[in-house]
Amino acid sequence: MGSYYYGPGHPMKPHRLAMTHNLILSYHLYRKMEVCRPHLATDEEMLQFHAAEYVDFLRRVTPDNQPDFSKQLQRFTVGDDCPVFDGLYDYCRLYTGGSIDGAMRLNAGTADVAINWAGGLHHAKRSEASGFCYVNDIVLAILQLLKVHARVLYLDIDIHHGDGVEEAFFTTDRVMTVSFHKYGDFFFPGTGDVKDVGIRAGKYYSVNVPLRDGVNDDAYQRLFKPVMEEVMNLYRPSALVLQCGADSLAGDRLGWLHLPWTCDRLGCFNLSHRGHAECLRHMLSYNLPSLVLGGGGYTVRNVARCWAYETAVVLGEELAEDLPWNDYYEHFAPDFSLQVTPSATMENANTRQYLDTVRQQVFENLRMLQGAPGVQMEAVPHDPEAAAAEADPDVRPVSGAAEHPGEHF
Repeated sequence: MGSYYYGPGHPMKPHRLAMTHNLILSYHLYRKMEVCRPHLATDEEMLQFHAAEYVDFLRRVTPDNQPDFSKQLQRFTVGDDCPVFDGLYDYCRLYTGGSIDGAMRLNAGTADVAINWAGGLHHAKRSEASGFCYVNDIVLAILQLLKVHARVLYLDIDIHHGDGVEEAFFTTDRVMTVSFHKYGDFFFPGTGDVKDVGIRAGKYYSVNVPLRDGVNDDAYQRLFKPVMEEVMNLYRPSALVLQCGADSLAGDRLGWLHLPWTCDRLGCFNLSHRGHAECLRHMLSYNLPSLVLGGGGYTVRNVARCWAYETAVVLGEELAEDLPWNDYYEHFAPDFSLQVTPSATMENANTRQYLDTVRQQVFENLRMLQGAPGVQMEAVPHDPEAAAAEADPDVRPVSGAAEHPGEHF
């Protein structure tokens, strides 16, 4: 993944994944994991959510023939923040294949936690690239999980609202989406108000927790833990998908700084790597099959630190603060430390009164739920993954959105 390149000056740098992987190797965490090479997602798999003409466009467009696709570029919003670069189609197939593979392993019971730091591209829509995202690997992974699990919880702690995933499941109760994000001040993507709760069968199954600039570890957890405890008590999912975007860390570049929907300084949030990882630690305590994904993150050395540390959290391991020697050691100068240190001077605009108000609003929305929705349990016809999962007596396939995803979008 680290060999792909969005172009000069672009803030999204897949190289951060090579740095993360190398740091995980240097800490010897790989010895406690099963490391798998992902398959390249097929057109058939991507068509479970994305439109055929959009997938065909991604397959055919290249930097050389880009002028021939001028109408499609505009139609599919590919260009400035979602550029056409060498290997774009294989890049999408690779990160998407990793997320689908992780979901299939969870379904089959061959893993309790699956990690794909290359995944988590939550802004992509059915026929539209958005926010550096082309194919929504999260939606496709959730559709896999729905073949076996009656209810799937999606949690997003990226600084940006998980709009693409929320939109995909806005009308169904089979998936609850929960997003903690910055909201207001024309911040991208401009969605995610606390009042956005879903529609029709999905009403109140979309949970949005809007935050302001400067939120620190303590303030974040003051909202996160009570909200997620209430969500888990009411919704009772049987599988989790966690998007751990690292652009909510202190000091993140946040991408295109010259555009009006981003901050004009380093970092809108002020989380440490430990505060960020505490969200993951809390969710893993529920002991459900969990798919852990990456997402945003534009200060690459901090992304690598955070995701290496969170890999250790999944494994229940403690890491030394002093970084071991690795291929990118000089990138972590001058402290060569695992820590992502919050700013001591950044003002936290999330007052106690504001946090209490948001929590009350979220709880009022959740109280509208009438308990966890039921799903009729039956075998999914002609589904090899479900057949493999049936070998586990604790796993039972279910019918629903996975069989007819178009009905829910």
